[in-house]
Amino acid sequence: MANVTLFDQTGKQAGEVVLNDAIFGIEPNQAVVFDVIISQRASLRQGTHAVKNRSAVSGGGRKPWRQK
Repeated sequence: MANVTLFDQTGKQAGEVVLNDAIFGIEPNQAVVFDVIISQRASLRQGTHAVKNRSAVSGGGRKPWRQK
């Protein structure tokens, strides 16, 4: 079991907590941590962007019918 010291807002020692080794004693998987951070940051985006489709773009398309 790991012991962790607690501090209050002024920086003085306020106590000690015993942490379970089954949870806090393992080595974290860096790839999983990275994937979670990326997904959480992506979910914070507003997502109100807009992209013009083919009908909203001016010009640049094929001629719709022949000239005569």
